[in-house]
Amino acid sequence: MTSITERLGTYGIWARQSDLDEDFARVVEDHGFGALWIGGSPPEDLQLADRLLGATRSIVVATGITNIWNTDPATVAARSLELEAKYPDRFLLGVGVGHREATAEYRRPMEAITEYLDVLDNSGLGADRRILAALGPRMLELSRERSTGAHPYLTTPEHTAEARKILGDGPVLAPEQKVVIEEDPQRARAIARPSVDQPYLHLKNYTDNLRRLGYTDADFANQGSDALIDRLALHGDAPAVASALREHLRAGADHVVVQLLTAEPQDRRGALGALATALGVCQVD
Repeated sequence: MTSITERLGTYGIWARQSDLDEDFARVVEDHGFGALWIGGSPPEDLQLADRLLGATRSIVVATGITNIWNTDPATVAARSLELEAKYPDRFLLGVGVGHREATAEYRRPMEAITEYLDVLDNSGLGADRRILAALGPRMLELSRERSTGAHPYLTTPEHTAEARKILGDGPVLAPEQKVVIEEDPQRARAIARPSVDQPYLHLKNYTDNLRRLGYTDADFANQGSDALIDRLALHGDAPAVASALREHLRAGADHVVVQLLTAEPQDRRGALGALATALGVCQVD
């Protein structure tokens, strides 16, 4: 039997839950992507994941991520196990601590996530059925020890290389990478900036991580410097973007989670098809 992590494939698509429906899930699958990641802290009932799994044949559906601050781990575990029984080896629970600014009840991240994982363990949802959001060294170490791997968000291939050193061989490394299929750099940056700036350039855990990569306060000002935006949101024609995405694979990623940014929602499918062709995963004419 193929494990869920093997089923992820090399590339997946990340989209906010508000932008996801059954039809789009089928399009992602038909274009050959191995996984569809539900962004935007989906609720603990996992109803959207259920619907997307039911609408598709074999694609993996993952949460990117379930936020530990607003979900009950026992409920999440129960629903995850239900999905596993209903759709074997097709659901992957991504969990994470979010960020300090998101909740007034925020506690120490390591303490909180460890307690959450303990409940998942005790509820029967083992480490091989979950992946952790991880940016810094301590969370990457925890993802190595308590899950199938790490799902870093808003990172670069340089971060991927450092994350692989910490994870070592074996654990899955699935970084998220924003892309804009647009050859005009100024237009591409204009499309990307809002999704990078708000809220991420105003959140300490993300800016701390970017500082570790060599960026400074000047890069975070005015919705992000060109140099920062160009690295966090790859842009160009589809072949150029595909080539840039492969940097993550060379740096040690197993699965690259692509977030497509477009000027208009109706542009998304065309961009998806062009990227699938350039990546060599396309299965439809």
